[in-house]
Amino acid sequence: MQKKSTLGRKVIYGAIIVTGLYLVLCVALTLAQRRLLYCPCKRSLASSEKIAAENGFQIWRNTTGQFIGWKLMATTTPARGQILILHGNAGCALGRAQYAVDLQTIAPLDVYILEYPGYDGRPGSPSQKSLFAAATEGITLLSNQCDVLLIGESLGTGVAAYLAGNHQVSGVCLISPYNNLTAVARHHLPIFPVRIMLRDKFPSEDYLKSYHGPLAVLLAGKDTTVPTEFGRKLYDGYDGPKKLWESPEASHIDVSQPKAQFWKEVLEFWQKPAQR
Repeated sequence: MQKKSTLGRKVIYGAIIVTGLYLVLCVALTLAQRRLLYCPCKRSLASSEKIAAENGFQIWRNTTGQFIGWKLMATTTPARGQILILHGNAGCALGRAQYAVDLQTIAPLDVYILEYPGYDGRPGSPSQKSLFAAATEGITLLSNQCDVLLIGESLGTGVAAYLAGNHQVSGVCLISPYNNLTAVARHHLPIFPVRIMLRDKFPSEDYLKSYHGPLAVLLAGKDTTVPTEFGRKLYDGYDGPKKLWESPEASHIDVSQPKAQFWKEVLEFWQKPAQR
């Protein structure tokens, strides 16, 4: 009996220790989640501006003169449209410069790449609220004289979906998207109550309910960061005109570097009258 009593106490103590460690991990992940989610580059703005100028980009400023991103204007006017690019959680806006270069080889487009608060010398801290506010400011600065088109990559697909659901846009392209970030977090942290813990949920599927234009989606078959199941759920749940591209052998990094041919097909899809 004494041995059983001792064993019972050990089991209880062990359970208490494991529960305590679990709760500590929950708290630690909750407190550190934004540092884990947002991974900004920390170059000085002066360094980035020099790199941008060497590649033909201009600094994009808001009405108060604050840096908010980069722009590459069409060499012929009037431009056929305006594209706003919302990048992923790592690096910085200038790292997506190739998107703009490739797009402009296909059509005369004004391309804007939004930088997020806390990234690449832009003041502030990244969060869902601050990213949405920055994106809203950016889209309202664009001209209302021609179409506005959105490209979102990874985390930025949630920002693009938010804009599409709240502003007038003529086309959206999402690269490695998700239906909502909570589902992705649950996939990576299945033993934690992420629905309660997660502050920035980016519910893309909800925002797209208010958008009815053409939606282009690119998925990577070997994406372990945002597995394709979440992009498929978003795509399948969208009831407007849509087209899906898949790269079965591509990783999350691979698919964030699409070829010029992909952009050509996306532009053609956006421009089809039947898709309007």
